[in-house]
Amino acid sequence: MSSKGMVRAIFLVVFAVWLMIWVMLPTKLYKNTWTPNLETTLNSTYFSGQGTNLLLFSFPLMFIAAFGCAYLHFQNKSTDSSNHSKRLGLDSVTALLKRPVVVMAPLGIVSALELTFASMFVALLIWSLANYLHVSFGNLHMHKEGEKIWEAKLRSVSLRLGYIGNICWAFLFFPITRGSSVLPLIGLTSESSIKYHIWLGHLSNILFAAHTIGFIIYWAITNQMAEMVEWSKTWVSNVAGVIAIVIAMPMWVTSLPQFRRMKFELFFYTHHLYFPYIFFYVLHVGDAYFCMILPGIFLFLIDRYLRFLQSRQRTALLSARLLPCGLLELNFSKTPGLYYNPTSILFVNVPRISKLQWHPFTVSSNCNMETDELSVVIKCQGSWSHKLYKELGSSLDRLQVSTEGPYGPNTSHFLRHECLVLVSGGSGITPFISIIREIIFQIQKPNFKVPRVIMICAFKNSADLAMLDLLLPISGTPQISQIQLQIEAYITREEEQPMAEAHKPLQTIWFKPSPLDSPISATLGPNNWLWLGAIISSSFLMFLLLLGIVTRYYIYPIDHNTEQIYHFSYRALWDMFLVCVCIFIVSSVVFLWYKKQNAREGNRIPNREIATPVTSPGVSPWFSGAELESLPHQSLVQATNVHFGSRPDFKKTLLDLKESDVGVLACGPRKMRHDVAKICASGLAQNLHFESISFTL
Repeated sequence: MSSKGMVRAIFLVVFAVWLMIWVMLPTKLYKNTWTPNLETTLNSTYFSGQGTNLLLFSFPLMFIAAFGCAYLHFQNKSTDSSNHSKRLGLDSVTALLKRPVVVMAPLGIVSALELTFASMFVALLIWSLANYLHVSFGNLHMHKEGEKIWEAKLRSVSLRLGYIGNICWAFLFFPITRGSSVLPLIGLTSESSIKYHIWLGHLSNILFAAHTIGFIIYWAITNQMAEMVEWSKTWVSNVAGVIAIVIAMPMWVTSLPQFRRMKFELFFYTHHLYFPYIFFYVLHVGDAYFCMILPGIFLFLIDRYLRFLQSRQRTALLSARLLPCGLLELNFSKTPGLYYNPTSILFVNVPRISKLQWHPFTVSSNCNMETDELSVVIKCQGSWSHKLYKELGSSLDRLQVSTEGPYGPNTSHFLRHECLVLVSGGSGITPFISIIREIIFQIQKPNFKVPRVIMICAFKNSADLAMLDLLLPISGTPQISQIQLQIEAYITREEEQPMAEAHKPLQTIWFKPSPLDSPISATLGPNNWLWLGAIISSSFLMFLLLLGIVTRYYIYPIDHNTEQIYHFSYRALWDMFLVCVCIFIVSSVVFLWYKKQNAREGNRIPNREIATPVTSPGVSPWFSGAELESLPHQSLVQATNVHFGSRPDFKKTLLDLKESDVGVLACGPRKMRHDVAKICASGLAQNLHFESISFTL
């Protein structure tokens, strides 16, 4: 076994042990035998009752997260991108597991592997609830004189539903940690795994709602409604739990698909209530249960704070391209050392439009071809993007912009296939722009096997054909004729090709630089795994050190040398405070040091002076009467077949492919992606490997 295989095996064993502890947690064996022995061994004067949970539930995942950064760093160093087929080849079992098996709303497209893990997770929840109730009913406690057995059981069931919700919280924050080292270890990105966060969020809210309603009913029938607003000094705070569920309800309601699509901004702002939600939730469950879910929250807070630090910088916007179809491309300056893979996304903030709103957009550039520029594509669909389009169309000499990212996959895994079918609807073509540019770059390397590329695009109007112009970067001379590219473009709402005069010309606008602007630089994460690992390990060790000092020299003397009992909620407050302080100190020091290193290396853009912004018009080559001014445009038009008044026949196209390994990537409207996924899942062609691409505009 290679060294990489051994490291992955260690991670797998640690994770398996962590899962086994969750499996054993609700059992009578754990409660009656393991717990007394563990508390005797692990609960010291330095960590009190948290020692057991810190070791069993927090340490394993923090170990994987910290050392996973080192593993990813050395993996990237040894990566030979010219040998994708050998390095990333999938065996038949893995390909079968990644094949879609469920294609339906509201679950979306679910592979066999995802369905297997989801079933295992549901089995864990059912197992835990059944064992909790079995142990509880076998030793039922009466909490009030004259309480009936069914009332005591109602209370027990309600309490255990809260325990099950806490299991969901142990996994809830990993999918939304954009710079996570845990997700890349299992081949995931935050963008592709956001649906797991949605599933866990809905499930946890259902469980917590049932937990709350059950206790309200219990208190009502036993005449204990005053318990609802009790803030106990020795046990959990009920009023903190009530406040937490009150905060959770609007977050949950606005996250429902129907509401989120109609009122996205309301969903966006409401979801920022997560901080008070976490705060009151931890006050409610206490420090011991907080340690059980600590890794996900700890890593999320590190990631969120680092993203906050990066977003405070102003980014140099070099130019913008305005397409006649209401699409625009922003071109930013970036440092040559910033590396990202195709289909990545970048978050953009324009204070002139809104100081609070951050919008994710698909990166269309390629970091190998455009070493000092990064481009994103934006479709004018909402009020924010329309305002931006209008601002760019006015006489601006510069525009203040801040960015965060980019974030994306850890590898260019799509290059492993013999044939690549890119299916897009409308602006869903944007993630494929970076893929085409990556292939153009890779063909310059010796011994690179170029996959045949078939791009199937569906547009409503002929003006949308201008999106294909983005396949060619704003600068340079890409050799697009050297790749086996076939583009089938379908115009669904027009019957014939219009004249060029009927469409607005493409515009390229150049902006003056500002000395306050900086190029987009590598974040402390995918481009700097070792530094991220140092932040994770150092901040966690600092947290353990400070927690041990506070517990031993402040809390312990109060509990044991006085007649007082230290407040139950104050322990949780100390935990949250120390977590935030350690993350703030370590992350700030590393970020500022790294920023200073960038400045020393001359990463700030030069102060160039341009008298006025320059606008360069051009006619898109897709309309009758337009002149083809460059060889790349000629090659692009020659590779494209435009079909007016028709729709693509996905089934015929996919089933007619003869290659043994065909990668099918779909991006666009949900119905289109589902139709393509169903064809790949039907089993009619075993050579099709489907992947749904996330994109944002």
